[in-house]
Amino acid sequence: MTKIIAFYLPQFHQIPENDIWWGEGFSDWVNVKKAKPIFKGQIQPKIPLNHNYYDLSDCNAIKWQASLAKKYNVYGWCIYHYWFNGKLLLDKPANQILNHPDIQINFCFSWANETWSRTWTGKEREILIKQEYGGEEEWINHYKYLKPFFKDNRYIKEDNKPLFLIYKSAQIPNCENMMKKWNELAKIDGFNGIFFVETLNRGTIENRDLPFDAKVEFEPASIKSSIKKNKIRIRRYIVRFVNKIFKTRFTELNAVKFENELKNVGERLENVGTFAGAFMGWDNTPRRDLAATYISAPTKEQFKEYLRKKIKIGQEIYKTDYLFINAWNEWAEGTYLEPDENNKYIYLEAIKEILAEL
Repeated sequence: MTKIIAFYLPQFHQIPENDIWWGEGFSDWVNVKKAKPIFKGQIQPKIPLNHNYYDLSDCNAIKWQASLAKKYNVYGWCIYHYWFNGKLLLDKPANQILNHPDIQINFCFSWANETWSRTWTGKEREILIKQEYGGEEEWINHYKYLKPFFKDNRYIKEDNKPLFLIYKSAQIPNCENMMKKWNELAKIDGFNGIFFVETLNRGTIENRDLPFDAKVEFEPASIKSSIKKNKIRIRRYIVRFVNKIFKTRFTELNAVKFENELKNVGERLENVGTFAGAFMGWDNTPRRDLAATYISAPTKEQFKEYLRKKIKIGQEIYKTDYLFINAWNEWAEGTYLEPDENNKYIYLEAIKEILAEL
């Protein structure tokens, strides 16, 4: 039976660092609220159903999310984990879950191991906090932080191994040694090791033979192939130049219809042991403005057809039973399962209906 796991963004609460970097009281809702449509037929801003701009420092908000996930048969969340060589950011929602056993949600972590910079404002070289990895002492400290989560009964495990995704392993210099050390520590703690999962990123490909137990598709992976096919990369630079010189507001990329992505399902397949991935359109206008990538949101029937295909690929080709959806609440990137004023509960309903067919 396929289990749906949704990537979960813990950004929706105030932290001191974001106050300094982006302004007092910042969370992703700030970007979401101020977005404006720049493509024909685009709906912006995205508005949560009943204007539910929740605060994830409030445990009740997480309880509401967990009850919603359970109601619609979403098996669990893969929570983004931010660890900068001992420095934690946006860790409060995960700690809320750990400290409240009554929150009934399965979960695991995806280590989003990227340097933070002002990418959203086009200033990629202006670093906010650098991702560094350290050596064995730092790896042990990292594991010690994760250990209480791993031991939680709700933490997702395979073969008594806590599931742990690494977003960009290619950026970790001594990744193999780090993984081996964690496996040693996990076995001391009664696990069979760590179930390491490589996130398939088209931009940073891992060429080393690392001890991963599985891989996961991180959709929409086909965006980059579409960019190459249509020579959109060239357009981006030309339009950016024109906008700068003539003070115009032309979009740097063309809009893409979800039905085009639907046709491409199965075009690029991975190896056996991969977890299939899915998404509900893409629209990062709140973060990127004219540099946004826009893939229209699917209708309920389109999403159901897409989900059927993805589940079939996972079961019959990859021989795995997890499907990772991007995402539970990526509001600023326009891909979320949570209900909004326009689509209501259609994607959650689609999941429940498709799973009932299996």
